[in-house]
Amino acid sequence: MKGRKQIIVTFICLIFLLSGCGSLGKNAKENYLTPENPVAISVWVYYNGAQLESFNKLVTEFNETMGKEKGVLVDVYSHGTVNELTENVLATQGKAGLSEVPNIFSAYADTAYKIDSIGLLADLSQYLSQEEQEEYIQSYLSEGCFSDDGSMKIFPIAKSVEVFMLNKTDWDKFSLETGVTTQEFSTIEGLVEVAEKYYNWTDSLTPTPNDGKAFFGRDAMANYFFLGAMQQGHELIAIRNGQGIVELDRDVMKKLWDNYYIPYIKGYFASVGRFRSDDVKMGSIISFVGSSSGATFFPDRVILSDVESYPIEMEVFQTPKFADGENFAVQQGAGMVVTKGTEQEVKASVEFLKWITQPEQDIAFSIDSGYLPVTKEANQMDIILENKPEVSETMKRILTVGLETVNESRLFTPHAFEKGWEVREILTYSMEDLAKADRLKVEARLSQGMSLERAVAEFTTERYFNQWYEDILQEIEDVTT
Repeated sequence: MKGRKQIIVTFICLIFLLSGCGSLGKNAKENYLTPENPVAISVWVYYNGAQLESFNKLVTEFNETMGKEKGVLVDVYSHGTVNELTENVLATQGKAGLSEVPNIFSAYADTAYKIDSIGLLADLSQYLSQEEQEEYIQSYLSEGCFSDDGSMKIFPIAKSVEVFMLNKTDWDKFSLETGVTTQEFSTIEGLVEVAEKYYNWTDSLTPTPNDGKAFFGRDAMANYFFLGAMQQGHELIAIRNGQGIVELDRDVMKKLWDNYYIPYIKGYFASVGRFRSDDVKMGSIISFVGSSSGATFFPDRVILSDVESYPIEMEVFQTPKFADGENFAVQQGAGMVVTKGTEQEVKASVEFLKWITQPEQDIAFSIDSGYLPVTKEANQMDIILENKPEVSETMKRILTVGLETVNESRLFTPHAFEKGWEVREILTYSMEDLAKADRLKVEARLSQGMSLERAVAEFTTERYFNQWYEDILQEIEDVTT
């Protein structure tokens, strides 16, 4: 019933979107943009490195072509991280009012919801015709639909899904000696089994007992909760009467615990650096699940010390799912929101966003950044290669798996609500922080000669899980009430 209700709400939202935005109103032409009356708009992003370089290149192209023709000039400012960007937007609003707020800025659904609650965001639905909306993947558009009134507050720019990345070089050594195949980690349960085999195999290569290496790590732990729950037929966040309700089903949470916390404290999983790509680079793990947009950061060498390193090759797979689970995949990536301003400013902003997401520009940014295109036409590998035949083999593998995930899975993103960001932070750190702390205790016991099973016994009981479960329920209740 919950699933049917969610589908109905989403369907109603899309009907409003597709039916209520076919025209720009009677005064549209009177207020439209002209080269003789140019409008300057500011865009704040959190992109860095190759992503920022690619975005800036497209902005320059727009300013020299379509922008010049229509009278729109775009300026881009990078604010480091998406959190810093959001804080800067809110701080500017509090100090100086709308005149100092950017016309466009990057935002995830939770932060867009929060900013929209103070009346800062423009409704974009009236600026996109039905035909234009149908060009985009519908789940990307519906992510910015916070209510059933047909309004749209987020414009999809570039999206990503999670992929499974593997250090193929070290995997091949392990696979050759043990006969383990990549098909064995296609499920989460199989991944745990492979990680145990890898730990035991690497342990056999060392003179010290219980000194095996971890196989796997994970970025974005909150996604593991949201996605793992959906695959088990349960949605962690439901919207009732316009309010976000967090429902942590005990059986669902126990399965998530058994397939992450338990293998973690046994040494089969690990998280050492800031990102799991860092852990692959240090040789702490040889595989991880992370964003397809972050796959470009996968290292090309393992660096063991200042004088010892070796080259590695990457392979990419779809993210493992629960064996008996539904085929859900998480969609992620910040979109762009447009702040309220003059009619010309909003129109100028939307013109730029529509231009930069047309297939040619959409594909160019995707190839450079590792993000996935947001239009239906551009979400085909043959179209991508037709537009960018020089794409690297690494990027081709990333995009191929990413597009397969989009086209073969039911895409999902958690509902945005007032305390959504705070809940996500709790899910991100609650299990992993405990696992890290308890793994240190286990390692201390192993160093004293204790067997692995004895060393972890205290942490694998129902009582221990129940305590963590009650603690996380209380944490979430504290921030949502």
